[in-house]
Amino acid sequence: MARLEYRLYTEGNETFPVLYQYDRLGRDEAALRFACDYFVKDGQVYEKTSCAVESDAYVIYVIQAEDERTMSWRRPDAEGPRGIYMELREYREGTADYRLVETLRFADTLDLMLHMQANYLYAEDREWERTSTEVDEDRETYVFYASPV
Repeated sequence: MARLEYRLYTEGNETFPVLYQYDRLGRDEAALRFACDYFVKDGQVYEKTSCAVESDAYVIYVIQAEDERTMSWRRPDAEGPRGIYMELREYREGTADYRLVETLRFADTLDLMLHMQANYLYAEDREWERTSTEVDEDRETYVFYASPV
């Protein structure tokens, strides 16, 4: 098990305060989080600036995403089986509500990681191009934002 830290990045600072720390996180989940552009926790949206591997921790540097807000969508598994979930949502410029295209459930993190790192996914008989990805801890799901090709 590895330790993962989210640290607040501030231009020009020499220290980066730890926002969140996970002491017993699997490397596969750390790798999944490295692949995410955004991190949602406690009603706040953070944007990833960079990632680092240190001798005793995996580190993700983030800034507060001032122009982003959290969504009040229901958690994907609220009424269904437990698992690891990813939502495919339609990204459209100038809107704050992204239509749910499809919800995918995964048995393991490796399969989810392959989907999260893909440039294209297929749903609704069309191709979708990734615009960004996020881990939403408040809703316990990963989100793949994409535009139809």
